[in-house]
Amino acid sequence: MPALDRFVSVSHAKTHLLDLVRTLQTRQDVIAITRDGAPAAVLLSMEQYEGLIETLELLSDAGARRSLRRSLRQAAAGRWVSHASVFGRESR
Repeated sequence: MPALDRFVSVSHAKTHLLDLVRTLQTRQDVIAITRDGAPAAVLLSMEQYEGLIETLELLSDAGARRSLRRSLRQAAAGRWVSHASVFGRESR
């Protein structure tokens, strides 16, 4: 799980929502919103959210998981494939 960069209370988030959103547009922070001192929600940029959803979709695909595991085993064993062998001759 990615680290939470910042914790803010619900009341602070309510008062400073526009500033928090602006911050997320320029920095890739993950902000926890707390209620009674405990994390209750997370605020993140749309880009981070889309990346998270894409990752979940990929990992929910059994074929993609198998391919990823195979690739990780090959990499751990030092079996690498060159760019040229995958994509053909490199253009100049």
